[in-house]
Amino acid sequence: MSGLPLPVIDSDNAEFWAACKRHELVLQRCGQCKTLRHPPRPMCHVCNSMTSEWVKSNGRGRIYSYVITVQPIHPGLVGKVPLATVRVQLEEGVLFTSNVVGCAPDEIRIDMPVEVVFEDVTQEITLPKFRPSRQVEG
Repeated sequence: MSGLPLPVIDSDNAEFWAACKRHELVLQRCGQCKTLRHPPRPMCHVCNSMTSEWVKSNGRGRIYSYVITVQPIHPGLVGKVPLATVRVQLEEGVLFTSNVVGCAPDEIRIDMPVEVVFEDVTQEITLPKFRPSRQVEG
C-alpha cells in the first residue's frame, strides 16, 4: 500500500515490528497479571505494571467487526478501494485491527474465520493482514 503513512517504530512496539518482519505475529503480555494486549504500550491497562514480555500468537481468529472504505479518503488509497478494515478477535482473546485480503469485500462476514498473512511493504516495515482461513473447521 505505497503512499499511505507507515507505522512509526518506537521502544514500545519495536519487538512487534521485528516479529512481523520475520512473518510472526506476537502479542505483548503483562509480566505481572499476564493479560495480553495490543497495540503494544508501556503499561498494563489492568494492573498498571510496567513489565511485559512477548508471546507468539497462532495468528488465527474471527472477524469481530468491519468497515468497507469505498471512497479514497487519503491520496494513497486512490485506485485501492474498496478496502476492508477489520477488527479480528484472535483466538488468544485480543482484538486486532488490520485489513482483509484474499477475498472480495462483499464476502466478508462477522464471525468469519481468518488467519494472518504478512505484506512486506518496505525493507523496514511488514504489515500483518488477514485472509479467510484455509484451515478446515470441524
